[in-house]
Amino acid sequence: MAEKYDILIVDDEQVIIDSVIKIASMEGFSAAGELNAHKALERLQKDKFKLIVCDIMMPEIDGFQFINEIERRKIDIPIIITTGYSTVENAVQSLYQGAIGFIPKPFTTDELVSIIHRGLNYWKLLKSRTGTKSEFVYVPCPAKYYRLGYSAWMNLDYDGTVLVGATDLYTKTINTIKKISVMNIDDQTVQGQTCAWFETEENLTHHLLSPLSGKIILVNEKLISNPSLVEKDPYFEGWIYRYIPTEYEYEIKKLIPCSSDRS
Repeated sequence: MAEKYDILIVDDEQVIIDSVIKIASMEGFSAAGELNAHKALERLQKDKFKLIVCDIMMPEIDGFQFINEIERRKIDIPIIITTGYSTVENAVQSLYQGAIGFIPKPFTTDELVSIIHRGLNYWKLLKSRTGTKSEFVYVPCPAKYYRLGYSAWMNLDYDGTVLVGATDLYTKTINTIKKISVMNIDDQTVQGQTCAWFETEENLTHHLLSPLSGKIILVNEKLISNPSLVEKDPYFEGWIYRYIPTEYEYEIKKLIPCSSDRS
């Protein structure tokens, strides 16, 4: 008989599996773990899960190959990637391939809890697409924009600067935003690293990863006093930064054109 769980943890370290299971249970979520991707794929054939938390560096099948196999088998479960080999390239690549989030090891309890909540909310969104519920309907990025995974977007302006913000899908999966913390003008951002922090009414803090590297030349001060603006109009009035990009031609290749969301 098939078992139902909230989370499947795929990691070649039992201590990580045990840790995630313990933290998940403290939040009222059920979880199970497998020490390699082959066993995880077998488990997915018989048991039901809402979210997968998967390591990158594993023997035989690594995290990137696992994402590809999940897609090939048309398994419609969101994936969060985690790794002790936490490089910017790993974060960007995992999001490009379809992971909905990335968390480096060692992670804190708060970091894991926040991203698990976002992942499970994303699962609800997936399920609502085929039903009659409308509470998770979201607006895709404008066609000329580019996005880093499903979280941050960027749009190149005529003067060579870029506007950066959070996608409507990202805001829908973190629920009501209470506070937005931002970087300062003249700060340097790095593609795939945190550029803004969203605190919700559930007292969870979610990290937004920067879609590009660059120098911040303008911050949308309206968001500080009115954080709900990013939920109401994320692609226009709710932008977060204006950058001077530093590696545009190279980094744009790692982003997904939003025009592909309409094909």
